[in-house]
Amino acid sequence: MRSVTAHQAVENSPTLGRLAELVKESSDRLKAIQPLIPEGLRSAVKAGPIEGETWCLLVSGNAAAAKLRQLTPLIQSRLLGKGWKVTSIRLKILIGKK
Repeated sequence: MRSVTAHQAVENSPTLGRLAELVKESSDRLKAIQPLIPEGLRSAVKAGPIEGETWCLLVSGNAAAAKLRQLTPLIQSRLLGKGWKVTSIRLKILIGKK
C-alpha cells in the first residue's frame, strides 16, 4: 500500500481540490476585510465556509457579532469591490471558543 501526502490527495481529487480553493478564498476574504474590523476584535473573527454567494464568519461571542453586524454593509461592499460576489454574510457565534 502506497501512502499519499495531503498535497497529492488534493491534486488527485477534484472534490478535495475545490474544498482547498474555498478554504483559501475564505482566508483571502478575511484578509481583505481585516482593516475594517476594529483591532481589538480581529482575533475574535475567523474565516468560515463559503456557500454559493453566502459567506460565513465565525465569531467568538455576542458582543463581537453585534459589532460585525453593524459593519456588514461595509464588509460586503469591500468584498464586492475586490471581485467576490457576496450577497449575504452570515455570522456564527462560537460559544466557549476564544
